[in-house]
Amino acid sequence: MVDHAGINSPCAENADALCKAEATARRLYQVDFPWDINKSLEFALLRTYAVPSISALLDYTNETVGRPRKRYDDTVLIISEILNNGLDSPRAKRAYARLNDMHGRYAIRNDDFLYVLSTFIFSPIDWVAKYGRRPLTNEETQDWFVFWRAFGERMGIADIFPTLERFRDFSKDFERTRYARSKANAKIAKASMNVVLSGSHVPAFLRPAGHRLVMAFCEPHLVDALGFPPPSHMLRGFVALLMEFRRRILRLTPPNKSAKPPMKGSKTYPEGYEIEELGTFKPPR
Repeated sequence: MVDHAGINSPCAENADALCKAEATARRLYQVDFPWDINKSLEFALLRTYAVPSISALLDYTNETVGRPRKRYDDTVLIISEILNNGLDSPRAKRAYARLNDMHGRYAIRNDDFLYVLSTFIFSPIDWVAKYGRRPLTNEETQDWFVFWRAFGERMGIADIFPTLERFRDFSKDFERTRYARSKANAKIAKASMNVVLSGSHVPAFLRPAGHRLVMAFCEPHLVDALGFPPPSHMLRGFVALLMEFRRRILRLTPPNKSAKPPMKGSKTYPEGYEIEELGTFKPPR
């Protein structure tokens, strides 16, 4: 079985800005907003499927459609390895090696990498502000950005923006110019949503309704680029009321004080896993 570090890493005691950012990101992910951040990262991935160059590559590799559960679990586990153990931990270095080996086999544009990274920064910030028990503080927001900026640097992504404001401007402009409908967008989005819905024990015959519910969380331009019909105003209103009710209940309950146990497996790896077996590999000759 996998042995992970807990929330109290040596870096958390260090005054260095990056170490402080790591400790904050780990606390937000494991203690303060574990459900919200996990959910927001699912929507972050969904946003990337609205970009035809990204969804076309995912369709070409056939992992998202051919083995959707494994791809989903591998993505969660690789990110969790780095968040749980620290950016420069031995396990994180192995996770980066896997990421870079997978991505290095394809001619992926740097701005596609930047956009994917931006979704991992802004989707949690925006989700928690809209649906969480409280928004992130300015300091937490900055720390979250510093952590993911360092994450991207260790992936070798070039020209990462130095400030949240400039990165936000890039992300908005990218969505305005690069979101477009394609068959691959809808194909990849449906496969990914089915994995999430199956994990929530939604039976197959109800998944089309689940797709409509998911779209009610999404902005109209995202829904359009993914190729789904626009959700009704009534459904959007229902989702808004439901999430506001959840927020009010959360505010009436004591904040969580203990760390969510780091993930030690998944449906794909019930007996545990090795980092080197996660992700995709070159097909045998």
